Amino acid sequence: MSEDILSKIVRMRREDIERLGLNFGIEIPEKRRRGHIEFLGTPGAILEVKRASPSKGDIAPDLDPVGLASTYADAHAQAVSVLTEGNFFKGTLRDLIAVADSMEERTKKGLHACAVLRKDFLLFEEEIDIAYRCGADAVLLIARILDDEQLIKMAKRAQGFGIQAFVEVRENDDFRKLNVVLEALGADAAKTIVAGVNSRDLATFHTDPLVPAAVRGKLPAKAVFESGILSAGDAAYARNLGFTGILVGEAVAKNPPLAKEVVAAFESGCENARGKFWKKFAERRDAKRFSAKFPELAEGGVRPHPLVKICGITREEDGMLAAELGADMLGFVFSTTKRLTTEEFVRGFAAKIRLCHPERSVNGVEGSPLLVGVITDPESPEGKTAIRLAQEGVLDAVQFHGVNPALRLIRQAHQPAQGPSEDYACYCAARVGEPADFDYVADLRTCGEPRILLDAKVEGIPGGTGKTIPESLLREKAGDLPLWLAGGINPENVGEIVAKFRPELVDVSSGVEDAPGIKNAEKMRKLFQILQK
Repeated sequence: MSEDILSKIVRMRREDIERLGLNFGIEIPEKRRRGHIEFLGTPGAILEVKRASPSKGDIAPDLDPVGLASTYADAHAQAVSVLTEGNFFKGTLRDLIAVADSMEERTKKGLHACAVLRKDFLLFEEEIDIAYRCGADAVLLIARILDDEQLIKMAKRAQGFGIQAFVEVRENDDFRKLNVVLEALGADAAKTIVAGVNSRDLATFHTDPLVPAAVRGKLPAKAVFESGILSAGDAAYARNLGFTGILVGEAVAKNPPLAKEVVAAFESGCENARGKFWKKFAERRDAKRFSAKFPELAEGGVRPHPLVKICGITREEDGMLAAELGADMLGFVFSTTKRLTTEEFVRGFAAKIRLCHPERSVNGVEGSPLLVGVITDPESPEGKTAIRLAQEGVLDAVQFHGVNPALRLIRQAHQPAQGPSEDYACYCAARVGEPADFDYVADLRTCGEPRILLDAKVEGIPGGTGKTIPESLLREKAGDLPLWLAGGINPENVGEIVAKFRPELVDVSSGVEDAPGIKNAEKMRKLFQILQK
């Protein structure tokens, strides 16, 4: 079995320590030279001094750590994260000392100063001592590479110095370790422990912005969304999920002027309906992924089949059967097509299905599907009705389907609402038929959209066309983000589509119908039977 990146980093770091010592041959101050600033004492951004990474190679090899840290402080970052790992990130303890000293100088001058985090793959208690003497206000402890006993010892050592332990979690066992540490530190744990969840898998270095969404509810009040923040839109998304901090590396190290935008977007945001929707979706995805229904997948976490949205529901019996078969989302069309629904029907259906399918069952898997209003014109009476139903909580979200001003509407929906009655969740479906259409998809990602539904583009028809997206186009342009696919999916081709593209979600409408809006029970059963093989 080949060595993953994380294992290689840890192995090489151990070898360096054996050869150079815990200080890596660098002269360390005999005692700390600055006061202490609480790490994440207030919600805010943690911006990184980062020269390189295993996934990207050189990012900013010639950066000036003090100058960059000053730029971050001028942008009112809450903290500066300093990489001190040398083999893959090209960091050093000298950077930590220099940045910490510069923050002390800013404090003396009455300027905004940041807390300083030592970010490294720390393995020994004595490394906490070194970080403290170098001026760190917090130390990163990666639960995945430390056993229970060592994690507790290192957290207690940080507690003894009066600095914070930033405990990073991602895998299932990491959360158990976090709870063990919180219990071990007792009443003072809240003062010492800040939890972070990495959207990047340190074994593969792939990122997924839904990973933090799925686990926010398992974390303490102070929690950080790590990695994958590339724009102000991404920062707002993290804040919408209820995180009290974001850790941003590559984007601001390569482009320091972005720091102000990222900080402002995070600080002006708030937890809202959008965040609630993505948390519910991500929790549902992971609950099914690690369900007792698929015990063989509990360790690997690879889902055998996609989540399913059945769209164009116009009859109660169709929606109830879809939910019984395992649909994860149900779509109701608020557009002047043959699948047009009514406010009365959706209100009645929502009340009934949530009564029949409680939102969360004992095993966390079953429950009411997420209910989505699909609109093609937000200014139409139908579109306004869907938005109002989402604001009232009757619908979980609104899907902007091929809406031209969707970027403006998404940005507007991400801003703090004037009041609870105006808050609602939304996401976008992009109609794609040629490479240029993916420019719009990229723009949506920049706005902080964690997922975009891709539908086949047919001129003059907004959706439900029965046409599929060209395979060559998907292979060329879809990128690394998990796919949400719509367009021409039916029981006859869904198995092949899943085998070829491994989508996270399939959106099915005309493929299980006898006529627009009239679902065929046998076709739906066949679809789910194929997907659940």
